[in-house]
Amino acid sequence: MHFLFYIVPMTRAKVLIAFILIIFCLDIAAQNDAIPFAKQTTKENRAKEYRNLINNISSNLSLPLTDSTEENWQSALDAIILLNYRTSFIDARIHTAMDSVANRSLAFQKALLQLVYPLYPKDFVLQIVSLAKETNDSKLFAMCCEYLFLNGYADTYKTVLLKRMDEMQQKAGPATEIPFFAMLKNKFLPAVTKCPPVGDLLSNTFLPGEMVVYSFQRKNRNYPGLVMVRSKDGSFIKDASGKYFVVPQLARSCTNMPGYLSNGNTPQGIFKVFGFAVSQGSFIGPTTNIQMVLPYEQSADVSDSVTRSLGDNYRFLLPASWKSYRPFFEAYYAGKAGRSEIIAHGTTVNPAYYAKQPYYPLTPTQGCLCTKEIWSAVDGKRMESDQQKLVDAVVKAGGANGYCVVIEIDDQQKPVSLKDISPFLK
Repeated sequence: MHFLFYIVPMTRAKVLIAFILIIFCLDIAAQNDAIPFAKQTTKENRAKEYRNLINNISSNLSLPLTDSTEENWQSALDAIILLNYRTSFIDARIHTAMDSVANRSLAFQKALLQLVYPLYPKDFVLQIVSLAKETNDSKLFAMCCEYLFLNGYADTYKTVLLKRMDEMQQKAGPATEIPFFAMLKNKFLPAVTKCPPVGDLLSNTFLPGEMVVYSFQRKNRNYPGLVMVRSKDGSFIKDASGKYFVVPQLARSCTNMPGYLSNGNTPQGIFKVFGFAVSQGSFIGPTTNIQMVLPYEQSADVSDSVTRSLGDNYRFLLPASWKSYRPFFEAYYAGKAGRSEIIAHGTTVNPAYYAKQPYYPLTPTQGCLCTKEIWSAVDGKRMESDQQKLVDAVVKAGGANGYCVVIEIDDQQKPVSLKDISPFLK
């Protein structure tokens, strides 16, 4: 049986990953022996990484914020988000940046909003409202609106924001669909519908004859989800003891922003799975990952016809009960909005950065599906890998050619367990 293996090209590397690689020049490739190896996970290199990230924050935020230093500041913002880190010095510098946010470049504005959304959710309402009124960029406008949804001020400014959205839509023309606005309207003007029966998505009649990876999540992505795999014959993979195969899987990004926005959480909905890969990224590590694409995604690895077909047939693929459930179209609009490079992978990120978070020891990403991995602090060898277990389950199910379905089952404030999923499997 043949499966697709390749090295992820540099076009799929993220800015922060490239930054870390430049700093440390770490050898992250798997070695020739049977046990994968990631040098950056040793105690010495973990400490070196932390020191360099802290120094990056201190040195770059100490610079005056000008057009010529925006990139320095953005590097520091990336490090702060990764570390989930705040100090009085950082707080003061972020307030300085937000007070002049209207005068900054579009790229810097977006980078700053990605930081204040998770770390300063109630601090900058007035600045964000002002920015929403002024910007002509639909994505930045959506980010501003999401900040206001987060802290409960969206209703207060609803009339102003809807009017601004209409102005931007009129300027674009009635024939131009703005994916960000489609998602925002679902929030400003929600349809009164509850989640359809989850069991309908697990039925053999949904994506018949296809391998399907199911990632069951809570609406609050601070709580880990659970991943299962369905074989091409419609049965769910079980382990050697006859129990359903399950491992925890985190669908939370470092920004914790909604999934239709770049670097946000993994969007809910349907993805196409098209192969296995080994990443060059220092935070993903050498364990085999599962490659996926969104509807309409522009990918260097998959032809446009594949992603376009997924998008054009998206509603047709759904069970009747799910065809009109708007939240499940988040992946559809994420792809239309230009989101890309979401995969299912392991992690070599230091879990100590998130020791106080409910998803510990899992680590957040830039929007991918991530499983737990434990690496030796002594020699960097892999000690435990839920990602490898998931890959093995996918191979057993027929290989990495099929679909991935991300489902928010409810909003309970706790990790997803098999007990939560069992009723849907009957």
